[in-house]
Amino acid sequence: MMPDIGFVNGQFMPLADAVVSVEDRGFQFGDGVYEVIRTYGGRPFHLNAHLARLERSAKAIDLPCPLSPAQWAERVAEGIRLAGYRECKVYLQLTRGPAPRDHIFPTAVHPTVVMTVRELHPLSDGLRSGVSAITLPDFRWGRCDIKSIGLLANVLARQRAKDAGAFEAIFIRDGEVTEGAVSNVMIVRRGVLATSPEGERILSGVTRSLVLELARKEGLAVQERPVSEAELRGADEVFLTGTTVEVLPVNRIDGIAIGSGRPGPVVTLLAARFRNLTV
Repeated sequence: MMPDIGFVNGQFMPLADAVVSVEDRGFQFGDGVYEVIRTYGGRPFHLNAHLARLERSAKAIDLPCPLSPAQWAERVAEGIRLAGYRECKVYLQLTRGPAPRDHIFPTAVHPTVVMTVRELHPLSDGLRSGVSAITLPDFRWGRCDIKSIGLLANVLARQRAKDAGAFEAIFIRDGEVTEGAVSNVMIVRRGVLATSPEGERILSGVTRSLVLELARKEGLAVQERPVSEAELRGADEVFLTGTTVEVLPVNRIDGIAIGSGRPGPVVTLLAARFRNLTV
């Protein structure tokens, strides 16, 4: 058994031994896409949905994917087995590969395939009872629906949140909420759940889709539409969704309490229903 696992172009190895060329276009240009999958009970959660999104992201940047979904699934299972952790976080990355540094695509593309498998450390119970967030102007590029490895804007936003003592940064563009730096954002007002619609402004999360499905099954009114900054600040409830955050209440935004300042009934219900999917 190896602990943290690396996989590069068909070869498993200890993560510390995993390297790629300095000429790799992922390193030089951020020319690549990625996915993050977690396990529950040692099994990857909704792996097919993540692999489908990886394929969509790759197609959107004209990047050939050298592995089929079945081949990815085999390698993910093997990485989890080799790591031997109770629960894992699996990172998949696909880049346009090594080539002399030039903005134009290389004539012959040899994609670099990378996977890492690390131990998953779930959020603490303290965080699950609610987190704080800040708002920031959305200064990311215009194709947020592509899960690009070019995450500098998200890195800067998350650092701003940490410096402010907050968990997440929520992006605002043209007066409307888009999403968080590492999550999708949902609000509840007068019993209606609203969240930014799918499109180029957000990365539509696997967890986002599951939570909306759960909400509809519970008979909740769901609106996928633009959400204004004023609606965010005046919401009865705000919560985040994502692979690692799951369904996470937001109790304060920019230092101001949301609703009662405690997790509300809708997020409490949806978090419980989501947990039922993971057991």
